[in-house]
Amino acid sequence: MLIKGVTLRGLEVFEALASTGSVAQAADMTGLSQPAVSQQLRNLESALGTELVDHSRRPMRVTPAGRSFLARTEAVLNELRLAQSELTVMDLSHLSTLSVGLIDDFDSDLTPRLATVLAESLTKCRFKLITASSTQIQEAMKARELHMAVAASTGDVAPGITEYPIVRDPFILVAPHGIVRNKNDIMGDLAELPLLRYSRDQLIARQIEAHLARQKLDFETRFEIGSNPALMAMVARRIGWAITTPLGYMRAARSHPDIDVFPLPFGAFSRNISLFAGTDWVDQVPRDVSRTMRHLVQNHVIDPALTQLPWLSGRFSVIDS
Repeated sequence: MLIKGVTLRGLEVFEALASTGSVAQAADMTGLSQPAVSQQLRNLESALGTELVDHSRRPMRVTPAGRSFLARTEAVLNELRLAQSELTVMDLSHLSTLSVGLIDDFDSDLTPRLATVLAESLTKCRFKLITASSTQIQEAMKARELHMAVAASTGDVAPGITEYPIVRDPFILVAPHGIVRNKNDIMGDLAELPLLRYSRDQLIARQIEAHLARQKLDFETRFEIGSNPALMAMVARRIGWAITTPLGYMRAARSHPDIDVFPLPFGAFSRNISLFAGTDWVDQVPRDVSRTMRHLVQNHVIDPALTQLPWLSGRFSVIDS
């Protein structure tokens, strides 16, 4: 039984304050007013009989007692969020067939989890799941080869298809570890290294090239890489630098110790990852699946990314609908 005054809302507020150090940002993250955030924290500290954050500092810092409590708080909340996400798709047993395509950015973390959740819900269904690039998935949707798909949005939805936004995935710059010494002159420190591009037949490559053109930037074309893990490995091996997104970066965990990540130094922009479904489908089914995807992305990609790169807060986020 929880101590009186220890509530789930209080734990959420404490987690948000610990990650941001700001009452205002914690209010944005939790949907509460700033006075309510302060009150929730006071109630939690009073119930526990100890200060969890140093209120005299700006931004606020977690106290030693708070750090110990935070580890358990995050574990509890992560388990609750996972349980919630796995219950989101309630009952798809009425479906006789379902074919789904998933962007390959999700291969390592999310695809197995979503496949398991759907398989458990589709008790009498012939189920097909494929992973491919956004371009291939979009073409399959237009050809009516898939019922639903999760892919990067082009901004133009084909007739007969409805889009359900899931996550905002900002573009970032990745460079070999330690090569950027002056964060105010990132491009100066990278001047001797080439830009490693995604293969031009990929949607992400076209989005990046369009942004570079808008910024009137022109980099020599020496490398085009069709594999995100290979591109990240080349950055780690100090062959060049690249423009990617948090989804792409988080897939390459093995290369993280040898890569530094920065906000894009020439005009911020992002892509949206969305679920697409034929308009002939009952609306509730794609809404349930997209809601499940938001929970899975938040718990297994965004939260770990914000722990590692807190400056992505507010940029790398699910899109509520």
